[in-house]
Amino acid sequence: MKKLFLMGRSEAGKTSLTQALKGEELHYVKTQYTNTKDNTIDSPGEYAESKRFSVGLACFSFEADVVAIVQAADEPFSLFSPSLRSFILRPLIGIITKIDSPYANVPMVRQWLLNAGCERVFLVDNVTREGIQELLEYLAEDLPRLTMKQAKFKQSLGLNEWDPRPEGTEYPE
Repeated sequence: MKKLFLMGRSEAGKTSLTQALKGEELHYVKTQYTNTKDNTIDSPGEYAESKRFSVGLACFSFEADVVAIVQAADEPFSLFSPSLRSFILRPLIGIITKIDSPYANVPMVRQWLLNAGCERVFLVDNVTREGIQELLEYLAEDLPRLTMKQAKFKQSLGLNEWDPRPEGTEYPE
């Protein structure tokens, strides 16, 4: 299973999502420090909310296989700028939580995540577990394993290791 790094503002639902992914009963826990247990890295929302602490997000992203921006469907603004993708050297996904909120604006939040560079967006409800299985299936998919030579070749094409090769392109021998 891929190791998932969650980042987002306070109260976005990162810790609840971690509990839902493990099948645990939801209970409120204020994340005071970055938890790296199991297959999930859960970061405090303050890291995303402050430029001073945001460097920590970059450091922890290197410990993960996949980076996820977690954003509640009822948030009035996005902390993450367009083209954030260029700063993250891992697959970047978006996770929209609180999709059942009466104030949810899923299309707007989805657009913010796509603008940030998310390759895929998942809609989840931590309470009802809607969307959790789809996210688990994505995390269960294996990442491509490349030799150093193959990785350098993809890099020479401007691709990341998980990006597909252009049609008709073969690895050099």
